[in-house]
Amino acid sequence: MSEDFYDILGVSRDADEDEIKAAYRDKATDYHPDVSDDPNAEEKFKKLQKAKEVLTDDEKRQAYDQMGHERFEQAEKRGGFDGGPGGSGGGRGGMGGGPFGGGMGGQGGMGGGMGDIFEQFFGGGSGGGRSNRAQKGQDLRTRLTIDLEDAFEGVQKQVSVRRPERCDDCDGEGHPPGTDSHTCEECNGRGQVTQVQQTPLGRVQQTQTCRQCGGEGKIYAETCSTCGGDGTVRKEATLSVEVPAGIQSGQSLQMEREGAPGPNGGPNGDLLIEVEVEDHPDFERDGDDLRRQEPISFPQATFGDTVEIPTLDGTVEMDVPAGTQSGETFRLKDKGMPRLRRRGQGDLYVQVQVVTPESLNDEQKDALEQFAEAGGEEVSVDEGFFEKIKNSF
Repeated sequence: MSEDFYDILGVSRDADEDEIKAAYRDKATDYHPDVSDDPNAEEKFKKLQKAKEVLTDDEKRQAYDQMGHERFEQAEKRGGFDGGPGGSGGGRGGMGGGPFGGGMGGQGGMGGGMGDIFEQFFGGGSGGGRSNRAQKGQDLRTRLTIDLEDAFEGVQKQVSVRRPERCDDCDGEGHPPGTDSHTCEECNGRGQVTQVQQTPLGRVQQTQTCRQCGGEGKIYAETCSTCGGDGTVRKEATLSVEVPAGIQSGQSLQMEREGAPGPNGGPNGDLLIEVEVEDHPDFERDGDDLRRQEPISFPQATFGDTVEIPTLDGTVEMDVPAGTQSGETFRLKDKGMPRLRRRGQGDLYVQVQVVTPESLNDEQKDALEQFAEAGGEEVSVDEGFFEKIKNSF
């Protein structure tokens, strides 16, 4: 038997949306595949995501509560909740597999997605007024650009977004308080209108929000002059967001309840902030690792040396062994980017490039000529000569 979504999240059946999201965040932290050592972490994490998706969607949650876990999952597999075909295989429930089956007949036969199926299964058109229920508002999106240093340290940034907000003058109602109203004649106060069509496959019933009253069921004598009856006005909002250390380009931050206001007094949607990390002139990023090129002189490559390497967290020393070839790469452990919401850091890979001097003084020329003439054999020079040449480059 499949595990119940409420059990997966560890919440009661009357838990509100905030409780569900809080439970999801707690458990997702434990079972995220990038963090957990549990061999089944990925499967458990997917179950958590699915449970949150269904239980934070008003329509899906009501259908889930009415149908139970197994029947709900069967309906999803037939495409009933994704707006796909309403199921092409027959099965039980008349000629098309019942209200969620689709196929060749019945009121569920023409697909139509979650909205139509929900209405048909739970009495669409009987005056239910589904559109009058509080619903979550639309999610909004914006972008935030930061530099590599900010991504390394983690930073608090200000983002500005122009978004709809509930009109203060009418409290989101779309009309001044106390405005006279009368019952909508189009829908008889139900907020919905139902159309029944006769097709070769049978009678098809479709319920839609009443256009005359916008689902209110009432016609008001006056609309709000501030919002024009919409119940919302667009305003510029400046918000402070915490950008975690280690974030990468293309990843998004979610600010809950900072999106558009929900219809009929419902909760606000969320604000999704897509982060872009700018390229750096000295470092190339590769996930949690960094790469850079470091110029060294010919004597340093030949005799070996200790060089100072800039990192995003200060300067460190790196040993260059004697006989280093141009293009060799050295690894500096834990000197890369922080791992997002995990312990430790990536590495810094330093590729050395031996720089050929464009001009030489007489002393340097003499030294190189001795090397060339010796053809790799030992060269007889005064004590300290190589050190003097090394320092002269």
